[in-house]
Amino acid sequence: MARSSFIFTSESVSEGHPDKVADQISDTVVDLFLAKDPEARVACETLTTTNRVVLAGEVRGKGMIDREGNWAPGAQEEIQAAVRETVKTIGYEQDGFHWQNLVFENHLHPQSAHIAQGVDESGNKDEGAGDQGIMFGYATDETPDLMPATLDYSHKILKRMAEDRHAGRAPFLEPDAKSQVTLAYENEVPVRATALVVSTQHAPGYYFHNNEGDPKLYAQLRDYVTGVFTDILPKGFVTPETVIHVNPTGRFEIGGPDGDAGVTGRKIIVDTYGGASPHGGGAFSGKDPTKVDRSAAYITRYLAKNVVAAGLARRCTIQLSYAIGVAEPLSVYVDLHHTGNVEESRLEEILPRLVRLTPKGIRTHLGLNRPIYQRTAAYGHFGRTPDADGGFSWEKTDLVEALKAAL
Repeated sequence: MARSSFIFTSESVSEGHPDKVADQISDTVVDLFLAKDPEARVACETLTTTNRVVLAGEVRGKGMIDREGNWAPGAQEEIQAAVRETVKTIGYEQDGFHWQNLVFENHLHPQSAHIAQGVDESGNKDEGAGDQGIMFGYATDETPDLMPATLDYSHKILKRMAEDRHAGRAPFLEPDAKSQVTLAYENEVPVRATALVVSTQHAPGYYFHNNEGDPKLYAQLRDYVTGVFTDILPKGFVTPETVIHVNPTGRFEIGGPDGDAGVTGRKIIVDTYGGASPHGGGAFSGKDPTKVDRSAAYITRYLAKNVVAAGLARRCTIQLSYAIGVAEPLSVYVDLHHTGNVEESRLEEILPRLVRLTPKGIRTHLGLNRPIYQRTAAYGHFGRTPDADGGFSWEKTDLVEALKAAL
């Protein structure tokens, strides 16, 4: 049996964290290709460092690049402009990383013909998975978003700080930041915060450490962050006993890609469930939805969320597995963590009947062949509100009635 009382921690990183800058750039490229060709193929990796952005990977798409590697007129310039706009939107206009001054390198090349032959639909062959692998989806009734509370609050703390920074309400904040939330659980329910941490890049002078810096400016920063904690967490979660750390190392003026290099796909626990659930290991950002690392992770979240939303369990984990070039999943696994009122094996039979779990079936059901990915690359791919244009479609609970009817 799972423990009913424990302390658990999750972390998040802001849109200005160097790895998240890389994720957002990679997904900007995905969106650019899909906007021109819904059947485009993209596997884009990004490296960010001091005033430099480097793209590498394999791509294919009408209006962009053909199988022979011929770029459409203006396509490479369009990619560069989109990348710079993404960096500008995040807010980087620093000496060490500036959207206008950074050196841009594009090393994207045509998709491998050997990969394409296994993935593409042809003749009587259904479209195959873009890679082998295992994918997990998870949902829990800890929050209204059906997400682990520790991660949900970690994301929302940083999202609020970013909104305040962009709106000018917190001009002392810079883009790079991390949060960490530690909660005490009693009877499997989160009841209070035992520790809260934020490390945020700041304007010059907003620190006080080892008798250096300005204590009044640091107090302003600390009071602001503490106020965000109180606003975001449920009433009563922040108590006099809650340990609070705001920039515990002291000064944090050099940050973002200038302070540390960033690479696509290094924050997969932040992207998913904060460590509360298993993860298959494959990153999401920079990949078109034929890659099951992305699309199958979305469908497993969708299925798990609908199971919990239907009242069939308080917690649900779902795993799928695939072989490259093969359409049907090799396995479907459901774990209700001793919280369900239905047999897991029954759900394993029903779910593939309700949604076809091939790559094409997933993309069709969730409407994934659209430019909806850049927005996913910061503050989590899950626990978000579905958008009118199809973004975050995997967060819908429109399968609830069909699930109930099938049981």
